[in-house]
Amino acid sequence: MPYYNSADIVKDLKRILSNPNVQSDRLRYRNVILRVIRHMTEGVDVSPLFMEMVKASATVDIVQKKLVYLYMCIYAASKPDLALLAINTLHKDCSDPNPMVRGLALRSMCSLRMPGITEYIHQPVLSALRDKASYVRRVAVLGCAKMHALQGDSEIDGALVNELYSMLRDQDPIVMVNCLRTLEEILQHEGGVVVNKPIAYHLLNRMEDLDPWGQSEVLTVLSRYKPRSEEELFDILNLLDKFLKSSHPSVNMATTKLFLIFTKNFPHVQEDVLVRVKGPLLNICSSESRELSFVALCHIKQILHSLPGHFSAHYKKFFCTYSEPNYIKYQKMDILCELVNDENIQHILEELKGCCTDVSPDVAQAAVLAIGRIAQTYNEKCIDILTGLLGLNQENITSAVVQTFRDLVWLCPQCTKTVCRALPGCEDIIQDSEGKQALIWLLGMHGDEIPNAPYILEEFVDNIKTELFPLVKMELLTAMMRLFVARPAECQDMLGRLLYYVIEEETNMAVRDKGLLYYRLLLVGIEEARQVVCGPKSDPSFGVLGEHTGESVSAWVQHFNTLASVYSKEQWACLTARNIPDQQAVNVVSVPSETDTENETGVSSHFQMPPCTLSLKADAQIQPNEFENTWMKVEATQILTLEWQGEVNKEAMQTALQLVNIHTIAVSKMGTKPWKAYLYGVDDSQTVFLAELLQCNDNTGITVTVKQSSGQKDLLDYFLSVLETVIKTVRDLGPCNQ
Repeated sequence: MPYYNSADIVKDLKRILSNPNVQSDRLRYRNVILRVIRHMTEGVDVSPLFMEMVKASATVDIVQKKLVYLYMCIYAASKPDLALLAINTLHKDCSDPNPMVRGLALRSMCSLRMPGITEYIHQPVLSALRDKASYVRRVAVLGCAKMHALQGDSEIDGALVNELYSMLRDQDPIVMVNCLRTLEEILQHEGGVVVNKPIAYHLLNRMEDLDPWGQSEVLTVLSRYKPRSEEELFDILNLLDKFLKSSHPSVNMATTKLFLIFTKNFPHVQEDVLVRVKGPLLNICSSESRELSFVALCHIKQILHSLPGHFSAHYKKFFCTYSEPNYIKYQKMDILCELVNDENIQHILEELKGCCTDVSPDVAQAAVLAIGRIAQTYNEKCIDILTGLLGLNQENITSAVVQTFRDLVWLCPQCTKTVCRALPGCEDIIQDSEGKQALIWLLGMHGDEIPNAPYILEEFVDNIKTELFPLVKMELLTAMMRLFVARPAECQDMLGRLLYYVIEEETNMAVRDKGLLYYRLLLVGIEEARQVVCGPKSDPSFGVLGEHTGESVSAWVQHFNTLASVYSKEQWACLTARNIPDQQAVNVVSVPSETDTENETGVSSHFQMPPCTLSLKADAQIQPNEFENTWMKVEATQILTLEWQGEVNKEAMQTALQLVNIHTIAVSKMGTKPWKAYLYGVDDSQTVFLAELLQCNDNTGITVTVKQSSGQKDLLDYFLSVLETVIKTVRDLGPCNQ
């Protein structure tokens, strides 16, 4: 078979689809359409076949309709004119006697990504909400959510919301759940579905009819209901009690969260709930799905914050297996550290000791650090294990052990002598920056208890020129100063050599500045230097493992069964904190404040201006030749010169303009003399605004020329003020944009 490129493939398919003999053969016609879909999924641009595919939708073959509708949904945005033909076909199919065809047509129509689609789908969606077939109603309810998303920030349709509330009593349970999801989406800025007593009781009565995912959705909504009395509260809990034993993780976790929220004033009941959820959580930890196991482990860690030792009797469930991914092993080791007590300490330490020789260096280091956490309570047993690990002479393990020793002597000064005896010899094995810093810190801080500490540090001083890590050099400076104060005769010469190199030859300014600081400190006097560099050697006040008090359940219950349990509350707050610029109206420009967030180019993504009737389109498009013709025809209506120093960062300027829906049609490269940029904007009344930015040759200002297709001066003045504010904003950001 000869090789066909994309153009040949499309040409061949177009010829076959237009063949009357193929169209008359139902199976053959479907196979050709299958070929089109296959090539589409392989990345071939088959959009030229749009007209033929629209014709292929006129069939009673439901499979063929599905394939054609899939094609339409993909290419409607690139063929908006021809897509109108597809919309007419879909409109017709929305009235088909077959409910499968009606639902399929409505779902496809709501999935078309093209401008102005809302006006075409509004009436079919409203009509389908009252369709006799439950499948069509399911699709129509979800279509309401899509329609709301397409409308953006426009006002909520109160009649539609009331209709969806009434459909919560639909006989089909899936329609009811879809109504909940759609109302949550539409009313998200108002807090979601309002759950009053009639709605709550109706949802409770329908729980048995729902599938597990529907049950979890209803339970999530019900958790916002506030019972009127204690009797009503416990009646609801008794009704939902059996769902605590559900084998479906989503239902079980949603029920647990509802119970914990409802019983916030009954701490003893909350503890009973957490005891009952212990078994299901442990079962999820043993799930074949690694993702489910990880989420369950995160929730167990959350529970342990309130009930330390809650899972102590089941500590063996958290032993690692060789086939588990690293992220699960990390969670299990953290949990084991929380479950340590006098009865299981030996078994847990043996498990962690085995993990120290894991094939993954990261897991091995995590296990060593876990033993170090336990060592804060059980010193002798853990230090014996850590000292024995040094005998393996493995670089990553030795580095982790030394880092653990550094933290341990700071929190537990009684371990210092044992640690100091184990340090000699480690300097020949450790190669990474963190391990070297920990070893040097120990030698400098406790060098008076290590006989050969000056000679170990001397090796680092002799190799200072080949040291790659500036932090190691800075740690070495501090350690030598401390050791010089304690043992001056042995350290004087090497400290002098180190300071000479750092001050005269070191290229890293941070290291050089620290060396100059210590040199000038020594000039002041030894006692003054001692007071500066010789601080406390330990601080047990940080606390030890097992002495923390558990926080209340109410502190984390709102984050239970959410991604905040996986990311932690702080990280989740950062991930969900975002400023979304208004894409519909230009009421979003002002000089940024200190609290405004900035994007990659340093331009603030949060502006504010007085409200105005001007509303620029985010998707406006003008061709270059159209821009040029309009620019030549219209005389300059406004000219303004703004101060500007230095070159213009075109990326920062374009980013700021995009935030207010002002588009760039042409822009000069940075450094071009003179620098120019041509801009345009189109408002809802189809008024076109054109602008030219021209930087003076001496880089002391920017001349702004604005033209308008109509004579509405108020709109022109506002457009100019928006443009002026954006330019001033980018200018005031200054060096961060250069």
